[in-house]
Amino acid sequence: MRTLSASLRLCLLSFGLLAGCSSSTPAPDKAEAVVVIHGLGRTPTSMKLLASRIEDAGYSVTNFGYPSKSEPIEELTSLLGAELEERFGEDVKSVHFVTHSMGGILVRSYLSQQPAPHAGRVVMLSPPNQGSEIIDAFADSALLRSILGPAGMKLGTESDGIANELGPVRFELGVITGDRSLSPLGSWLLPGPDDGKVSVESAEVEGLSDFRVLHATHTFIMNRRDVADEVVHFLEQGEFLPLESEDD
Repeated sequence: MRTLSASLRLCLLSFGLLAGCSSSTPAPDKAEAVVVIHGLGRTPTSMKLLASRIEDAGYSVTNFGYPSKSEPIEELTSLLGAELEERFGEDVKSVHFVTHSMGGILVRSYLSQQPAPHAGRVVMLSPPNQGSEIIDAFADSALLRSILGPAGMKLGTESDGIANELGPVRFELGVITGDRSLSPLGSWLLPGPDDGKVSVESAEVEGLSDFRVLHATHTFIMNRRDVADEVVHFLEQGEFLPLESEDD
């Protein structure tokens, strides 16, 4: 894994990006650690409600933020690795992750560089694990590149996309995605059911432990109470809540 450049780290510290992303709430001694990670173009604020609900379940939560639109995925991976090493040291091997959208790709990139399988559990919300056809459709757009930045433009489905560079997951992974959209254009570009940004099919990845589709949208999936319940159950049990039978 590349070492985060001293100049970039100093710059991020100066603007409070690392200090803000490292926020956590004290928890009981020996509480299991969870790192929540927002998606492209968002901030830790977007994960605040979910983080609070995970804390209420007894976990020690760190709400990690990063400059998602200004740096390439390799630099963001190094930034995450540096923050985890500083905060957890050797204990990072047992840390859980809960991510939204591109945050899941960032965790996959980081964990793919670790020499041993990760002992902690991971829950991803609406991750573009196989890339997004929306990125493919506008790959030549200078406007989109300026909006999404270098990391976002790596989220396509083509062979040079980050999704195709990462192999099967080697950790306990639960994926929750949605099938409701607030974006007619996005849904028109995506095959099959989708949440406006990511198709249900693209959220899957080889090696995952459990998969759940809810009637949720990409933008607000992390704020739902039922999503928080599913996340906590997976962190505790390694699987989502049992589905209610049609007879119930």
